[in-house]
Amino acid sequence: MMKKIVLIVLTTMILSGCAVRKEMVPMGGSKADGTVRMGYTVGQFEKPVVDLNQAASLAAQKCKTWGYEGAEPFGGQTSQCGQMDGFGSCIMSNVSVEYQCTGGKAAQN
Repeated sequence: MMKKIVLIVLTTMILSGCAVRKEMVPMGGSKADGTVRMGYTVGQFEKPVVDLNQAASLAAQKCKTWGYEGAEPFGGQTSQCGQMDGFGSCIMSNVSVEYQCTGGKAAQN
């Protein structure tokens, strides 16, 4: 009886996924276009908890090194499969958000 309960609890935990804190990191961008791409990876059963303020702050810091005043997100969030298992299921995704640099050089054009 106890083994059944443990099995049911473990199965429920696996199927429901786990909330996991994710920090966005710079993944690319273009100084000429004034864009910064921030992102993170997420596993198949993970439920990401992302601090969007932290991501915006890091994007703004990158833009400031290029002579801009700050950054704003645009275009929403993009998710792309980064790794598939042998059955064709996506087990690792790359999630990214584009940020547009604001002020500074952009305002002068």
